[in-house]
Amino acid sequence: MPSPKSAAFPSVAQAVLLFVALFLCELVIGAALRDANGWLRLTSMQIGVLAAVLGNGCVFAAVMHSQGLGYRSLFHQSRASAGAMLMLVVPPVLLLVPALLLTLTSALNIMMRIAPPSAWEEAMFSRMADGSVAAVLAVCVVAPLLEEMLFRGIVLRGFLTRYPRWQAIFISALLFGAAHMNIYQFIVGLVIGTVLGWLYERTRSLIPCIALHAAYNTTTLLLGDWLDAASPSRLLWAVLMALAAAVCGVLVLRAMLMPRAARDGSSA
Repeated sequence: MPSPKSAAFPSVAQAVLLFVALFLCELVIGAALRDANGWLRLTSMQIGVLAAVLGNGCVFAAVMHSQGLGYRSLFHQSRASAGAMLMLVVPPVLLLVPALLLTLTSALNIMMRIAPPSAWEEAMFSRMADGSVAAVLAVCVVAPLLEEMLFRGIVLRGFLTRYPRWQAIFISALLFGAAHMNIYQFIVGLVIGTVLGWLYERTRSLIPCIALHAAYNTTTLLLGDWLDAASPSRLLWAVLMALAAAVCGVLVLRAMLMPRAARDGSSA
């Protein structure tokens, strides 16, 4: 008889199948919406957002029913209250965003010089940053909410009961990056996914994860062009301020979330 640990859902193989099922659901729903677009009159971005919401809804409903999960436990499994998580953990988490944005933007700029994006990738990035209501909702609201529910709320939650914690965090981050299906977002997803994975493992709540994810995506939309056009002196000040904010955020999070033994330098 398998132990509860070995039987925990999902395994890595099950997580991959879950993503394939989600991709197929979104593909079928998107195709149906495009066929009906003669009277719906939706843009391609609006169709993509609606297909993502409906596709995720189908997959979440099936998984949560089969696993006996409720949305309350999915979003917030922590013993701390949701209000305390929002008021005490989210502010220092948001202090990490500027440093993540500057680091990843610099890395992506270097990557794009070495390996320029294809025409398909450029068109996709342009649609995501076109400033339309659908694009803003997709990047700043829908993606953070649905991706955190899936990758941290279901996948990492199961991995943490099945694998050692850093193995679970890294594999979930690897899958998170790979699910974006291009090398540029893979790098971003791997880094952000590792941070989000650690945050979820420490808090067992999606509240700070969604806040960080949404803040990063929103800041990228708002400041991406400014960073590309900033003078060296302004960029230097931005880097110094981002580093200062990140140090403050890390110190506060370490004090709140790290076990006392780990803070004292002994094994947890």
